[in-house]
Amino acid sequence: MKFRLGGKWALVRVGVILAAGTVAVSCMTVMPGKSFRGGNPPATPAETALAAELRRDVDKLAVAIGPRTVAFPGKMRETTDYIAGELERCGYKVERQAYPCNGVQAENLVAELRGTRTPEEIVVAGAHYDSSNASCPSANDNGSGVAAVLALARRFAGKPQGKTLRFVAFANEEPDHFRSETMGSRVYAKSCRAKNETITAMLSLETMGCFYDAPGSQKYPGPIAWLYPSTGNFIAFVGNCGSRGLVRRCVRTFRANAGVASEGAALPGTLPGVGWSDHESFWLNGYHALMVTDTAPFRYPYYHTPQDTPDKMDFVRFARVTAALEPVLRNLAE
Repeated sequence: MKFRLGGKWALVRVGVILAAGTVAVSCMTVMPGKSFRGGNPPATPAETALAAELRRDVDKLAVAIGPRTVAFPGKMRETTDYIAGELERCGYKVERQAYPCNGVQAENLVAELRGTRTPEEIVVAGAHYDSSNASCPSANDNGSGVAAVLALARRFAGKPQGKTLRFVAFANEEPDHFRSETMGSRVYAKSCRAKNETITAMLSLETMGCFYDAPGSQKYPGPIAWLYPSTGNFIAFVGNCGSRGLVRRCVRTFRANAGVASEGAALPGTLPGVGWSDHESFWLNGYHALMVTDTAPFRYPYYHTPQDTPDKMDFVRFARVTAALEPVLRNLAE
């Protein structure tokens, strides 16, 4: 009798564990709203114009300037001058946060649109502008993120929101600086915490221009593969468990406005890929943050190679993503 009772309780315990696991997975992966399912329709005139704007900025970074690392200080300066010039042309005053790195000067660029109601609360949209190595043009990783930051900054220029909006271009996200004290976003986020600034949300725009419609074009790290589509035609919002509310809020607003598929996840930050960009620097300093991405090496075969060039990117769907991020930022800054 004891054996049977023990067996029953063992089954109950297993059931409770499975139920708790199901609830936990749902909390991390089930997102509000409905993802776009309309395929890839012809571009509207507005989408065509935005795609051309994004292409101009990516071409400037990846073709005209080329690989951008601190090993080539002249290229880095040309890059920061271009980004700063584009922001200043919109009317922003650009702060250059300089710091020493490998015997040269690295710079984060910050453009601020001060809020009208609660200016002490800050929403950050940022992207790193450096290349992975001296032979990589880095069009998608991360010319795409920089181009999106610039496009969004242009659209908010002269239109203050309730909270303060900051558009930031980070130096040194790539190896050998990744997760080190010379990583630009580490320097910036640490300085924000030192000033006790209230950053309510940070969006890291990272490798955003690759979309494929072929089944099997999307890969995943380890155990989450069965939870998400195998076709790489969506943009992803990726945060840690502590940023779950931010992920859900962004996905909800994005899906209400987007003409491109989307997925969201609030996963343990230790899972490979979840913290692989500048948003992790903000987690480490106590801020809620997420990454907006095409999932980079889990989809993009030219990641960190000399073939990461603008012709590999889908600028129309990239434009649709960028356009739908505008209401996301507006919602966060209300």
